[in-house]
This record gives sequence, structure tokens and C-alpha cells, in this order.
Amino acid sequence: MMEFLDVNTLRVIWYLLVGVLIIGYAILDGFDLGVGVLHLFTGDEHERRIHLNAIGPVWDGNEVWLLTGGGALFAAFPFVYATVFSGFYIAFMLLLTALICRAVSFEFRGKVDSQQWRAVWDWAFGLGSLVPALLYGVAIGNVMRGLPIDKDGTFTGTFLGLLNPYSLLIGVVSLVLFTLHGAVYLTLKTDGAQKEKLVRQIPALWIMLVVLYFLASAATAWTSPFLMDGVFSNPLFYVLVLLMGISLMGIPVLVKRAKYFPAFLSSSAAIASMVATLKPREEMRHTGIVIF
Repeated sequence: MMEFLDVNTLRVIWYLLVGVLIIGYAILDGFDLGVGVLHLFTGDEHERRIHLNAIGPVWDGNEVWLLTGGGALFAAFPFVYATVFSGFYIAFMLLLTALICRAVSFEFRGKVDSQQWRAVWDWAFGLGSLVPALLYGVAIGNVMRGLPIDKDGTFTGTFLGLLNPYSLLIGVVSLVLFTLHGAVYLTLKTDGAQKEKLVRQIPALWIMLVVLYFLASAATAWTSPFLMDGVFSNPLFYVLVLLMGISLMGIPVLVKRAKYFPAFLSSSAAIASMVATLKPREEMRHTGIVIF
């Protein structure tokens, strides 16, 4: 059996494993972050308590997927780990700061019986969810667009260079996607007026996501045409696109029919298929980095 596990086979296995971890993280921590973003847009104390209680038992476990993904990247592709983490250093510091503020808000919010105190930690929770939801998409957008790497594997760009229009567009797509996913998740945890409010919000978020996704697809074809090489001759691409289309269409339909758990599964399938349709350039299959 070992004779079949050559270097290229191991690369493919680890590549798929990292992909599974990314998908798992996007689905599980995605609804956590989406709930946090929705937290910014409500001033009702009862709704805010439900937001916190809805994800309180699971949010820290969901973030383990991110740690596992980083560990797998380090184990299988140390060159990628070193290059990307050094190139995205400032972005990762912002990400970690946001995640720390988000985590601390769970513990500190109820320590003082003061409206101003709770408001501070509500903002920490909301912004600590919004910033990661945006930055994850920005990171993916930069990898899809291509990173400025010299022949020695050193990142030669700047932090502001990472905030280019294309990557910010992908970041907004991920932000809206996670917010929609969080709203669908909350329909499982709420009732009464709050659930009715979510049911009204979900179609608007869905429309925003669909419009942004088509814009991002067009921008990808314009900015990174190499990502389209060989895509349309691969039958798996059409299977994933079909799955994504059915899953996306199913979200508003199932929510309207009050089938909230199937709607959550449909939202999860849409995220999984979106991530799976990302096609790396040939260099990325071996190193995870695009050099331009």
C-alpha cells in the first residue's frame, strides 16, 4: 500500500484534508460570526441575550476547526504556512484581536449591571465577529488573485496592497454569506416576534448574496482568468455548481415554508459547494501560493 503513497499522492490527500477543514470551519464558525454581525443591528436586550445564548455553548468548539486547519497547513505545507503567515502578519494580528475581543465579551458582558457596560461588550462582540467574517474573504480573495512572492518565497507586498478592490469584494461576499447563515441558524433558536423578524431579513440577505456572488464571479474571470483554465471541461465543476444552485434556491423557499432545519442544512451545503468550487492555479496545487 505504501508504494502508492508517493509525494504527489500525499500532497493531494493533505490538500483535500485542508479543504475539508476550511469547509468545516466556514460552516460551523460561519453561523457564529453571522450571529455576531446581526447582534450589531439590534438594540433589544432580549434579542441580544438570545444571540449570546444561541452560540454560547458551541462557539469555542467551532473555532477549533481554524486551529486544526492551521496545524494541518503547517504539517503538510510548511512553505505556505511560513510565507502566508508572514505576508498576512498585520491582517492576522487584526483577526486575533477581533477574536479575543469577541471571546472576552461573552465573559465580561454580564459582570456589571450597567447598560453602558453591556453596550461596550455588545460592540466588542459584534465587531469581533464582523472583522473576521470580512478578513477571511479578503484572505481568500488575495490567494485567488495572486500574492507577490519573490523567488525565495518572501512576501514582497504590503498590508494596504492586500486591501485591493477585488479582495474586498470577496470579503463582502463572505460577510454577507456568514450573516445569512447566522440568520438561518437563529431561526432554530428563536420564536415569536424575533423569529418573524429573521424570516423577513433572510430574503433581503439572500438577494444581496446572490447579486454579490455574480459580481464576484465576473470580477474573478476578469482579475484571475487563470482560475478558469480547464474548469469548464471538468464534470465535477458542474456537479458543484448544480449543488450550489439548488442549495441557494432552497434557503428562502424552506424558510418561507417554516422548515428551518432543512434551510440550515441547505445554507451549509451552499457554503461547502462555494468553497469546493475554488480552483487553484497549478502552482497552488503544490505550494498553495500563486506567484505573479
